[in-house]
Amino acid sequence: VILSGNGKAFCTGLDVKSVVRNPKSQIERLLKRPSGYSSCGDDGDANLAQDVSLLWRELPVPVVAVLKGMCFGAGMQIALGADFRFASPDCQLSIMEGKWGLIPDMGASVLLKELVRIDVAKELTMTGRIVTGTEAATLGLVTRVCKEDPMKEAEDFVKEFLLTRSPDAIACAKELYQSTWSNGSDKECLELETKLQRKLLLSWNQLAASGRSAFGVNVPYWK
Repeated sequence: VILSGNGKAFCTGLDVKSVVRNPKSQIERLLKRPSGYSSCGDDGDANLAQDVSLLWRELPVPVVAVLKGMCFGAGMQIALGADFRFASPDCQLSIMEGKWGLIPDMGASVLLKELVRIDVAKELTMTGRIVTGTEAATLGLVTRVCKEDPMKEAEDFVKEFLLTRSPDAIACAKELYQSTWSNGSDKECLELETKLQRKLLLSWNQLAASGRSAFGVNVPYWK
């Protein structure tokens, strides 16, 4: 999945006009927990505003956010929910909620701790400072800075690398790290590795991947 903005910006934040028309009901709709959209249903942890960013992590396929122009507030948190972020050098990124007397509440507390140090998260949140795509990469917010067209680089990345790998291995790798990266004991991490590996071993797609790698035979994957 490739996420991009329809225009010059990725996303400049919440559509304030739609909220102010009926603020009480709209705010309640966004903050009511659980949202019911998670795979956990009524047992989910997130509200609707948070699921907008977090549900990308539940997809069994990679999600690439293509960032150009502005990526502010809500848009920033949506981008953080992707597996990869490809940005133009001059893209502008900001956790801008502090400008409005708010905190980021669309999953930033979950997403940022996987990417940056706590002091960096505090600084970006408290100041609302705008950083470029180049600086964002040095901070760990962006996966790759693209000198040319970030959309083309994202498409090439998907075609050249992700689509040539077993979709089952891709899904299991995402599940493994998403489930263990910032929480879970060593025991839980190692047990999940074994569980997922058992699922992959001697499956059609694992044998197809081996055939492709060992013999150069383009065995089709089962999707």
